Amino acid sequence: MTGMRQRTTNVAAYGDLTSPEVPGAVAGATLVWPVGGLEQHGPHLPLSVDFDIPDALARQVVAEVGGLLLPGQPVSARSLPQSGGGLHFPGTVHIGGGTFVDYLTHCLRALARLAPARLVVINGHYENEGLLFEAIDGCEPARTFPHTEIVAFSWWSLVEDDWLGKHVPEFPGWHAEHAGLTETSLMMYLRPDVVRPARPTHDTPPPPGIYRHPVDVDRMSNQGVLSSTTGADAELGEKLFWHVLDGITRTLSDGPAGPADPAPA
Repeated sequence: MTGMRQRTTNVAAYGDLTSPEVPGAVAGATLVWPVGGLEQHGPHLPLSVDFDIPDALARQVVAEVGGLLLPGQPVSARSLPQSGGGLHFPGTVHIGGGTFVDYLTHCLRALARLAPARLVVINGHYENEGLLFEAIDGCEPARTFPHTEIVAFSWWSLVEDDWLGKHVPEFPGWHAEHAGLTETSLMMYLRPDVVRPARPTHDTPPPPGIYRHPVDVDRMSNQGVLSSTTGADAELGEKLFWHVLDGITRTLSDGPAGPADPAPA
């Protein structure tokens, strides 16, 4: 049962190694890299939500499948009005999309030199996803990571439709779940000490895939919240955390770490 499971936060970390220890520790190992952001999440959640969630999942992945936790990437791509509230609210820190792809590309090439058996990248910021995938694909992984399996995803991609239908029956779409029921519940489970008492609700979530200018901030969100926080609690967050974690471990078991396909001649 969910309530019987215990999170593990103190796991083996890449940054704790000394230089001479790296080759032996990384050879044949799994590296897990949480990628997040610093973005406004309304009046009730901290700026660190998009980092805290993938970081917690990454730690648990290391605890359950082994490997090493990489230091997380805390700064994200640009927050957009229809999926993160945009830059109309204080606190969001971002870098441009081109710079973000370039930065990730350099990081990936540096990680490739370590030659791990598997690199797992867990994303927690909605606008990062396409740019993250572009950076990985642009590295020509068959050449850059010839002996490494790469598995990259946003945590919400592991949430099954049946689970949503049962627990979030009025689901507005992941773009509009920003600072809503799921993120609030997860933070109430993971870091209850930083969750404030306000529970804003926005009855008209923005539609997916539509950008409008000028932006009507009050119509787009309620204090930066794009949907509803009604019903958020730590129990729901706990169920969601372990549901996603189980999805991750299943995904990793589908393709065991090992030599990737050779690069084309």
